[in-house]
Amino acid sequence: MGKQYKLIHCTVNGRAREVMVDVRASLTDLLRNDFRLTSVKKGCEVGECGACNVIIDGECFNSCIYLAVWADGKDILTLEGLEGPGGEISDIQQAFIDEAAVQCGFCTPGAIMSAVEILNEGRLLSDEEIRIRMSGHLCRCTGYENIFRAVKKTMLKRLEARQREQGTGNREQE
Repeated sequence: MGKQYKLIHCTVNGRAREVMVDVRASLTDLLRNDFRLTSVKKGCEVGECGACNVIIDGECFNSCIYLAVWADGKDILTLEGLEGPGGEISDIQQAFIDEAAVQCGFCTPGAIMSAVEILNEGRLLSDEEIRIRMSGHLCRCTGYENIFRAVKKTMLKRLEARQREQGTGNREQE
C-alpha cells in the first residue's frame, strides 16, 4: 500500500505555512524535517519525556504523538518562535540560564515550552501546581529544582510587572 498525503495549512511561529504531509507522520517530523525547527527534539517518541513539546493553539502538546495532519488550521509555537525581533531571547529562556536549568540542553526546549503555557495564563500558581504542570519532563542533568526555580522566578516577575502596569494605569485614570 502506498503512502497517503494531505495538504495542510497552519501557522508556525507566526508564519503561514502550506505543506503536503504523509498522513502517518508526526508533528515532530514535520517541524524538524520540513521546517528545520530543530528545537523540537526526538526523545522517547511515545509522549513520555516532553523533549518535543510545542504549543498548539495556546496549549502544550507532545508533538511526537500528535499527527502532522492534525495541525491543519492550527497555530503552532516552537522555541524558535520565542525569539524577539532583534534576536533576543525571552525572559523564560534567560531565567533558565540564570538558574542553571540548562545542562546538556536536550530537554530544555520542551521544558521551556511547557513553562510558556503556564506563564501565558498570567496567574499565580503554588509551588505544587508548578511542579505538577512541569512533571511531564525527563531531565538527567539538572535535578528539576533549577527548572522549577526558573519557572517560578519568571512567573513572579511577570505578575509583579503586570501589577506595576495596572497601578500606573489606575493612577493615570484618576
